[in-house]
Amino acid sequence: MRTPGIFIFGMVLAPCGWILNLTATVAPNWRTINTIASMPVDTFLQQGIWDICKVSDSSRVNLCNQKDDAYFNNQIIDVAQGLMVASLILTLIGLATATPGVRCWKDRPNWTVAGLGGMLIFLSGVLTIIPIAWYTYILKDMAASSTDIRVGYCIILGYIGGIFELLGGLVMFIGICRCCGGKNRGETRVSETTARFRNTNPPPRRIEVPSIARTRSSASSVPYSKDSMEDDADFPRAKSTSYGGRRPAYDVDL
Repeated sequence: MRTPGIFIFGMVLAPCGWILNLTATVAPNWRTINTIASMPVDTFLQQGIWDICKVSDSSRVNLCNQKDDAYFNNQIIDVAQGLMVASLILTLIGLATATPGVRCWKDRPNWTVAGLGGMLIFLSGVLTIIPIAWYTYILKDMAASSTDIRVGYCIILGYIGGIFELLGGLVMFIGICRCCGGKNRGETRVSETTARFRNTNPPPRRIEVPSIARTRSSASSVPYSKDSMEDDADFPRAKSTSYGGRRPAYDVDL
C-alpha cells in the first residue's frame, strides 16, 4: 500500500511551517519604528521578541542589542518568547511521533500513531498563532519613540508558518478515525473493487460479413431477346438435326 495522500500533505507542510516559525522567532523584525525624531530620516528600528536593531538605508549597517526597557517590559514579549519556543519544540515532537506511524517503507501505516503526531503538530500551530495575533492586535499600543509603526516580516512569516502547521496537523489527525467508507484513508470498498473488475470485460465485437450476392448487369455485349433467353433456359441441350444427324446428299450435274 502506498503512503496515503493525507500523510504526504501533512509531512510536507509541517517542516515548512517549522522553518518559517523558526525564522519568525529569532529574527528581530516583528515591527519597525520609522521617522524617529532623534535619528536621521533613513534610520529606523527593528524590534523583535529577543532583540532590537537600528538599521540605516544609506549605510546598510545593523546595530543590534539596542536597549529599550519599556518595550521588553510588555507582557506580550514574555508570552511570545515562551509560546514560540514551545511551538518549535512541539512541532519536532509531532514530526518524530508521526514518522514511525506513516511508515512509508511498509505495507500499511499505523493510523493511530500518525494521527497523534498530527494532533501535536496542530497544537504547535495554535501556539504560534496566539502570540502572533496578540502582538498584531496591540502593535501600536506598545510604547514607541514614533507614531510611524509598521508590521515586520516576522509577523507575516509567523502567520504563514502557523497556518501550515494547522492544516498539516489537522489533515493527518483526520486519518485517526475511519470514516466515509475509508475514503479519508485512501481505501476502496470491496463492492467498488468488485464492480470495477466486472466492468473490465470488453463488450462483444460486431463483425461485418461482406455480402456475396452479385448484382446482374442489365448491359450485355451480345443482344438477346426475351424469347431466346427463355428457350435456352427451358431447353439447355443442343437441338438434334433431322436425317439422323447425317448430311443429306445432293445430285450435282457436272
